[in-house]
Amino acid sequence: MFDSLLGARLILLLGKTLPLPASPAVMNAIDRIEVTNDADQGDGFQMTFTLAKGALMDYTLLQSGAVDLFNRVVIAVAFGVVPEVILDGVITHHQLAPSNEPGQSTLTVTGKDVSLLLDLEEKNEAYPNQPDWVIVSQLLAAYAQYGIIPAPTPTADVPIELERIPRQHETDLKFIERMAVRNGYVFYIEPLLPGASTAYWGPENRLSVPQAALTANMGSATNVEQISFSADALAAVETEGATIEPISKTTIPLPSVPALRVPPLSASPLPARRKVRLRETGNRNVAQAALASVAEATRAPDPVTGTGTLDGKRYGHALRARKLVGVRGVGLSYDGFYYVRRVSHEIKRGQYNQSFTISRDGTGTLTPVVIP
Repeated sequence: MFDSLLGARLILLLGKTLPLPASPAVMNAIDRIEVTNDADQGDGFQMTFTLAKGALMDYTLLQSGAVDLFNRVVIAVAFGVVPEVILDGVITHHQLAPSNEPGQSTLTVTGKDVSLLLDLEEKNEAYPNQPDWVIVSQLLAAYAQYGIIPAPTPTADVPIELERIPRQHETDLKFIERMAVRNGYVFYIEPLLPGASTAYWGPENRLSVPQAALTANMGSATNVEQISFSADALAAVETEGATIEPISKTTIPLPSVPALRVPPLSASPLPARRKVRLRETGNRNVAQAALASVAEATRAPDPVTGTGTLDGKRYGHALRARKLVGVRGVGLSYDGFYYVRRVSHEIKRGQYNQSFTISRDGTGTLTPVVIP
């Protein structure tokens, strides 16, 4: 743990299975830490250490085993008493850069979040008469030893063995993600406490308690260094398709349905200008075809996107991806609540910077105030 000039403290835990607080020698060797929380691409980290040689003419950090490949890593920041865990992951890659200049040799350690542990073994399995959320619960239960707590959202479609049997022909992670896509859901593992994480499988969570607001143009309350917005009229899509009733061979058209993102975050959602034709729903029942329609609309990106950087001292928190955040001070068209799609944390001694990407369905705020 070290104190930064901004008042934020870094907390680093390392270990084979159960991560423990890093030694003072490891903390003193830290040059830079970057953590990326990305709702679309997953979470990852990179740590750069300065190296010194020990008595055996090898680098002491490598000899210590603290940053061995496949060690667990927990990275947290604390502005007060309670730490905010921003990543629970696994080391996957080393890059050693020796130097002829004393104190200039570096080791760069890269890794991914603990969802990597679900992506190590391909399997061939069948799950007759089991809905997707039950399959997800069953798969995640095998990873309880890593502190992963399943949190799947129930699904209505129950496959009948005579019609179809859900089959796995990939790793657990890829199978869980494939089931999420066909239901219009997302899947991610989010750290709660050091060594404990929630494996969420369900719709994008737009009902969370909003985080402290991103504030611009408000004098001493301003906490963003810069922020900008864009609106894309071609982002949203509507769907068109049909299914065939197997006995009468009657074609049943599918109504266009909205994306599975509730509640709406803007007063004026941008309408869909593009239409996508569903070409694989003809041999599905009505429920499955409607689900495919919802999933296709949900996969389209939000039309309004904001990007920016945060003053870590003034914000006083670790901004979290996959949650809501308020924006104020940028005008009624773009004030209001947004879904946080991506956050990059850059931690150095004396510095803690955050860059972010946020999104929503349109312009105009639904609320006159947001949480400061």
